[in-house]
Amino acid sequence: MPRISPFHGLVFDTAIAGPLDQVTAPPYDVISDRRRLDHLRTSPYSVVHLDLAEGVDDPSAGPHSRYARAAHLLDDWRLRGILTLSPEPCYYAYEMTFAIDGRDHAIRGLLCAMDLEPWNGSVVPHERVMDGPVQDRLQLLRATHTHMSPVYGTITGPCQPLSTLLQTVSSAPATSTTQDDQGVIHRMWPIAADAAIATWVAGDSLLIADGHHRYTTALHYRDERRRGEGPGPWDRVLTLVVDAAAERLPVLPFHRVQVAGSMPDITGDQVGDLAEALANCSDHDVVAATVRRKPDGSIRFDTLPLPGRAPAVQSLHADILDGRIPDVALRFVSDPEEAVEAVRSGEAVGAYLLPPTTPDRIRTVIDRGERLPQKSTYFWPKPRTGMVMMPLDVPADRSVVPAS
Repeated sequence: MPRISPFHGLVFDTAIAGPLDQVTAPPYDVISDRRRLDHLRTSPYSVVHLDLAEGVDDPSAGPHSRYARAAHLLDDWRLRGILTLSPEPCYYAYEMTFAIDGRDHAIRGLLCAMDLEPWNGSVVPHERVMDGPVQDRLQLLRATHTHMSPVYGTITGPCQPLSTLLQTVSSAPATSTTQDDQGVIHRMWPIAADAAIATWVAGDSLLIADGHHRYTTALHYRDERRRGEGPGPWDRVLTLVVDAAAERLPVLPFHRVQVAGSMPDITGDQVGDLAEALANCSDHDVVAATVRRKPDGSIRFDTLPLPGRAPAVQSLHADILDGRIPDVALRFVSDPEEAVEAVRSGEAVGAYLLPPTTPDRIRTVIDRGERLPQKSTYFWPKPRTGMVMMPLDVPADRSVVPAS
């Protein structure tokens, strides 16, 4: 695994900014247009004012550009003490507590600064990336010089020293706590810099669970800055490291919504409603489902057995979508009801519903030397954007990190 190190964290002062549930948010790529407006209206200090700022997309538009607006707000909030910087570099323990299958679970990880390296070394992707989101995130990073959301990665593990540290730290009251609108409780604790921590994970590789576009963006930005300035803080990216052997990691799907063209002439067995369609989706048996709008305006659900192998999303693309439906005709949503509503309203010509998968199946794809299509997996829950940010205008402190 690349070298990890502590960093100066930028956090909200809730005494000024207000509660964390009002100023933090999910990652930018799972916020719908409606939810974006909700966040913007909820608080003038919502991190969404930075991450998905208002304004035009053209970075050359000066103060009218949303990237320039984000940079201006970030500078203003730091100047006014709405965001404060940790006086010393540190790690952060991060915990997400949630209910699934009728039981309470917790996922714990370590927030750190991770050295960037090219793909397919000890940092392993499992999805393809799209150029549009990378260019958008790159413009924002150029303007703000700040990583606002962590890349979320898993190590194979088990890493007992890391698990012990996280369990010990999380037994104390958290310095930051919030609950999101899905009922997930997010807690965070600073951890004093310790040279031993970096050595615990040094022999493992990191599978990117969430943040392929953010990592790719960080690579582009690093290369740009290095060409003119050499090595610097831009050589690192904010990362949440989770031990997959110690933590249960739900991997939910991104469903495909087809907004143009016509759906391939494929049908399975018709089922009654959304709940039944989802119940019939199976990653093990490689079964998806389709959603279509009938001439009378009603919705038809069908099972869709796929001839390939798990994960089902890979088979759906290889056997049905790729070569027939261009990427620009697909939209990706984590909420199946949103997919159905898009078809019902006529906004979409159809949708493809997918089952959850597992980290082991993703690793199997990687071991075959393959990648999943873009937006294939929705590791849930996700760390909140704005719980801690990593500015790149603070010199890196390597004093506690052993040489590689």
